[in-house]
Amino acid sequence: MERRRLFVIVLGVVVVLSLVAAGLLRAAPKEDGRPGAGRVGLVRVEGVLVAGAGGQFAGMTASAEEVAAQLDRARRDPNLRAVVLRINSPGGSAAAAQEITRAIERLRGAGKPVVASLGDTAASGGYWIAAAADRIVANPASLTGSIGVIIETANLAELYRKLGIGVDTVKSGPYKDMGSPARPLAPEERAIFQSMVNDVYQQFLDVVCAGRHMDRERVRGLADGRVFTGRQALEVGLVDQLGDLHEAIRWAAEAAGVPEEPVVVELTPRPWWYGLLRGIEGLVARWLPGRPAEVKVW
Repeated sequence: MERRRLFVIVLGVVVVLSLVAAGLLRAAPKEDGRPGAGRVGLVRVEGVLVAGAGGQFAGMTASAEEVAAQLDRARRDPNLRAVVLRINSPGGSAAAAQEITRAIERLRGAGKPVVASLGDTAASGGYWIAAAADRIVANPASLTGSIGVIIETANLAELYRKLGIGVDTVKSGPYKDMGSPARPLAPEERAIFQSMVNDVYQQFLDVVCAGRHMDRERVRGLADGRVFTGRQALEVGLVDQLGDLHEAIRWAAEAAGVPEEPVVVELTPRPWWYGLLRGIEGLVARWLPGRPAEVKVW
């Protein structure tokens, strides 16, 4: 029994150290030293878009401030000729998408091509920022689109009543507690939320129309919240070509006038624990019962 316990402990230590080493390797910038080679920056947008400097936590959130800072670094770096934006995001904050979009516009204004490479998902806010790029490259099975805006509130009034929970509210105006879970939405509050959704929706349409050079009515016909595969998105004009990250990098290099194989510079830092958490995530996923076979469309 003691030998078995010791074996399990040693095995656990080896696994942890291996995962930490993997994290450290992923944190290192991927760049070679070929003299005079053209360089293409790679910026990753992974997870839910959030405003502020929250940072990425194992791919769960993407900080608009940090992504914008990486894009601005690429704009100032004379050695970087173009940038590929690798997007794996279901969307998130509209304001965060706008901050990243403005950084993309500054980068393009400096004469550096920007290519959006869509991974598993680039939907809603993920597609918002992709639409600001010079070109969008998607995998045939990428999930994208979902052009729309949503506000959700929870109505827990009936649950509160059953649990005997009462809420006393003191407010400065009639709409200060709009969206409170302690009561249903009043009609005038619903109208206010709807006006907010409509306004941000029009802003979303503006970005897609300008970025894709498409008529507004045509975009509106696609902007009902539906999700497209990469192949479907190509058919309706929401992406430019089908391909993987390598092809997106190759196009960016050609657009920047780089004739040879470009050097790819990772601009998104990876903390040492990133690989550790992703490794644990992968191990857990393998052990969970009922795991999907191959195709995942989360």
